[in-house]
Amino acid sequence: MPQPQAFGSCNLEACLPPIKGFLETSFIDWPGKLCAILFVGGCNFRCPFCHNHPLVLAPEGMETIPFEEIMDRLAARKNWLAGVCISGGEPTLSPGLPKMITRLKAEGWAIKLDTNGTRPEVLAQLLGDNLLDMVAMDVKAPLVRDKYERCAGGPVNLEAIQESIDLLSRSGIPHEFRMTIAPGLHTEEDIVAWIKQFDRARSRLSLQNFNPKTTLDILYEKEQGFSQEIFSRFAAMVA
Repeated sequence: MPQPQAFGSCNLEACLPPIKGFLETSFIDWPGKLCAILFVGGCNFRCPFCHNHPLVLAPEGMETIPFEEIMDRLAARKNWLAGVCISGGEPTLSPGLPKMITRLKAEGWAIKLDTNGTRPEVLAQLLGDNLLDMVAMDVKAPLVRDKYERCAGGPVNLEAIQESIDLLSRSGIPHEFRMTIAPGLHTEEDIVAWIKQFDRARSRLSLQNFNPKTTLDILYEKEQGFSQEIFSRFAAMVA
């Protein structure tokens, strides 16, 4: 296997976020594009319905995939992949995220970032350095503290969330705000209030229906998402 390269003053692998998962092709994570997905461990939320909870609760127990191996696997698919999505967990918690994206951009990759928006200073840096081509931000609920913290599983800085929303709305790059909705957490009134938080002329909105398969809070595995009829009606509200 190729030896890790130096990046600035440190070994490249030591500088970068530990990659805990790699999906070589996805048709659904970047609207209109076929992309690969890198999964970074660690998150500052504990959303009870989270389906990536091993990345959230115990990333240190997961194997780290060497970055150079990722680069080799991506290079072999350069002719048909349109970009790379960086997801998590919460990627902006990793100090080495800008370095990793810089390396990917140097190889000609378009980059999509998935984020919960809790670190607007990182988002501002990435946008300012023209390192992002698309951002999907999960906005868990209307910006009402008790509702948001129930969905996020703990304390939330709502001012940081609003700052990230404003940054993306003004960014000029493709972006979407999305919300996973679950009975017991979200009502139709919540969805109406959520929609009103955004400038729909600038931003794409989307809803995802809660899936009870493998959730962070095992109690949610006994719950159900909205019926298809109800979810379709809610989705039409944001279309």
